[in-house]
Amino acid sequence: MRKISSAALFAITILFFASCQKSIDDTNATPPDDSTGSQTPSADDLVKDTVLLICQDVYLWNTQIPANFDARSYASPVEEMEAIRQYSHETGFADPVDRFSFAVKQDEWDNVSTGVAEDFGMSVFFNTPTDLRVKYAEVASPSGMAGIKRGWQILKINGNSQIDTNAATINRIVDAVFYSESTRFTFKKPDGSATELTLHAGTYQTHPIFADSVYAVNGKQVGYLALNSFLGDTTAIYTEFSRIFSGFQSKNVSEMIVDLRYNGGGYVSMAEKLANYLAPVASNNQVMYTETFNANYTDFNTTALYKKLGSLNIDKIYFIVSDNTASASELLINALSPFVEEKLVGPAYNTYGKPVGFFPIPVGDWYTFPISFKTVNKNGYGNYFDGFTIDHPTWDGLDKDWGDTEENCLHSVLTYIQTGVFGYANNGNGNISNAAVSRNVRAINKKIQSRTVFTGAVAKEKLLRR
Repeated sequence: MRKISSAALFAITILFFASCQKSIDDTNATPPDDSTGSQTPSADDLVKDTVLLICQDVYLWNTQIPANFDARSYASPVEEMEAIRQYSHETGFADPVDRFSFAVKQDEWDNVSTGVAEDFGMSVFFNTPTDLRVKYAEVASPSGMAGIKRGWQILKINGNSQIDTNAATINRIVDAVFYSESTRFTFKKPDGSATELTLHAGTYQTHPIFADSVYAVNGKQVGYLALNSFLGDTTAIYTEFSRIFSGFQSKNVSEMIVDLRYNGGGYVSMAEKLANYLAPVASNNQVMYTETFNANYTDFNTTALYKKLGSLNIDKIYFIVSDNTASASELLINALSPFVEEKLVGPAYNTYGKPVGFFPIPVGDWYTFPISFKTVNKNGYGNYFDGFTIDHPTWDGLDKDWGDTEENCLHSVLTYIQTGVFGYANNGNGNISNAAVSRNVRAINKKIQSRTVFTGAVAKEKLLRR
């Protein structure tokens, strides 16, 4: 085994004591020189020092971090990790490519990663500047238990009917939907009727599989799977995968539609599991992807092989995506591309662009997530920091529920399978296309997405298992 650097040794010492529930002040490790002149650095300063040492060792672009980087000048590991991102230059890209490295308190991450949430379980997006819709409602959440569905229009919030994209209105909406203990909503259902519901925040287990269906199109059986995340209770999700794909297999599904339009990623292992169900039989034992680390950790470079699950033999997959489709979702698309014909459908913007990943490294009561590995597919491709290009731009059908054949993205794919030409659904707005959605609406929706959805590809703590 190669020698671990002194910086890493210091970091691992800190990590060991953190994992034993001890304070960083309890360690005997010698801290770095104290630039403030203090003989006894604070626990917060030691945490920030350790975060820097970890990045200098495991960060994918660790050699670009300057020697004079002042970890203690930042308020917390959150700001420190954001500052580290600027040292991530890649050939062919003018700007730093890291938009992802971050830090978070351990208790917050533990809830996010296991899919435990405490809110209404409802997310929203603007359909037009004055038309706010339910983007989704988690089935086990207060909103899901109340019967709220994707596509319902929100007419009033706490009796206020002002719904628009002005900054003050947006702040009021975000606070009421995502950060309130109780909020009263007036909804307009698809049948035109209005209903008023008061939601109370509650704890629930998220369930990222939003829908699965099979459609008969031109004599073909076409499977549909909507997956909102690669995080959550993996045991329950894998059981669902087995049930869903057994159903697809029994109905002789030959083509798939995989809806990842809001999927910001999550566990690489879950993306692998889904890839093994989706890949054709001929992929078995062939390269799924290769994962590479920096020069300090080349012994952790690994190649994942396909281990085909089930007997479904898909040769064409339609991915419904958006600029919110990120990381583990993009890894899935990239890994399958050498083996199946793919078409990407969705709003006219590239996918997020994250061919890299990280794993949680504990420091005190924080987890730090420096980008630590990059993935490439069987053909060696993985430089999609600008995201994947959409094959057919089309409007996001926020006015319809998951799996509704008149939802615009799904309708477009089904029309293509039937006619060879992508189409638009009749959405009551003159078949508006994505071009009709203003930049303002898109920008607002991206802010809403960024405040409520995790984006990343997460591996296990490999470097701690040396």
